[in-house]
Amino acid sequence: LKLISFTCSSLPLAALGAAHRAPLLGALFEGSSSGTESRKAQWLAANMPGGNSPAGVLLMEDTLNKMIYRDGSRSLKREKENGLVPIGSHSCFGNFPPHLMPEKKLSRSRSFSGTAGPKSAFQARQVDITQLAPTASRKTLTRPASAASLRGGSASRKTLSRPNSAASLQGEGPPRAGAFRRRPIKSPMFRVYYERGDLPVQIFHGSIGKLAWKVDIEKLDYHHYLPIFFDGLQEKEDPYRFMAVTGVYDMLDRGEGRILPVVPQLVIPLKTALGTRDPQIMCTTLKVIQKLVVSGDMIGEALVPYYRQILPVLNIFKNKNIPTKDMGDFIDYGQRRRMNLGDLIAETLQLLEETGGEDAFINIKYMVPTYESCLIP
Repeated sequence: LKLISFTCSSLPLAALGAAHRAPLLGALFEGSSSGTESRKAQWLAANMPGGNSPAGVLLMEDTLNKMIYRDGSRSLKREKENGLVPIGSHSCFGNFPPHLMPEKKLSRSRSFSGTAGPKSAFQARQVDITQLAPTASRKTLTRPASAASLRGGSASRKTLSRPNSAASLQGEGPPRAGAFRRRPIKSPMFRVYYERGDLPVQIFHGSIGKLAWKVDIEKLDYHHYLPIFFDGLQEKEDPYRFMAVTGVYDMLDRGEGRILPVVPQLVIPLKTALGTRDPQIMCTTLKVIQKLVVSGDMIGEALVPYYRQILPVLNIFKNKNIPTKDMGDFIDYGQRRRMNLGDLIAETLQLLEETGGEDAFINIKYMVPTYESCLIP
């Protein structure tokens, strides 16, 4: 006991992962006679400050991107400018009336670093080299005359031109298919319900980030609220994302037998979230699917008829483990946050096979041909 107390005083528990905190906290409550103390230790290990909750992982990921990409290339503002993320309302009370909006869109000043200002005197004196001498294209280059032709030989060799390349004969070629390209996110209905105040939940601003439910979760209508929270999985802006992800996990933890009848209504939100092809949203959705199939009996088997809606996108990204193709010798720290898309897809497919019954493997194999069974020897 002295060793444990010394370890707790010398090592901050928040710096440890949930897997390492649970045994240590369990040892602290081992001498207690109450059986609830072990569950209390597990709850503290998962929810104490520094815990790797799904919503906390996303917050840490955004903070890390701000530190690494200081130019704002990975910021939420840049994604809104590119049309990938919904802009949202003008204020918490909604949009301004159209007659009060400016008639002309305001433009940035020339002093802004992102826009090109007037040329300096040095830049104005620079001469474009390409305008000094015309460049000959590959089609007009002719072969130099040989010595025999200069002495009166055949003159046809002077007009021989270099053959065109295959690219010039076929044109520029077909465009890219864009299978891995992110799709624009439409404004989810979760944001509408939250801004109208229709959700019985609010954020608990304390040392531990969680939700304060105004109504007991056991009394909620899962047919109405669970699809709404699943629809918020495609959010990338807080507080919508934090409330949607945390609300989904809270409802799945206490759902018991009320989740199974709602499974058909969850397919469309899951398909929409995976269809965004955003790696961060896909990782969050895959973790939710793993939590869903183990939240109750027969839920994995109830998802088997809907594999054709969920699995096609996973077949595209199943080998995408490295975030960027130009990563080089950099280190990817996504393992400890479970943000590696390829590994999560493999884990999800194996869990679907384990919980989907005897027909799960053949249906997964139909949609993901390269998948190998984890149960069949």
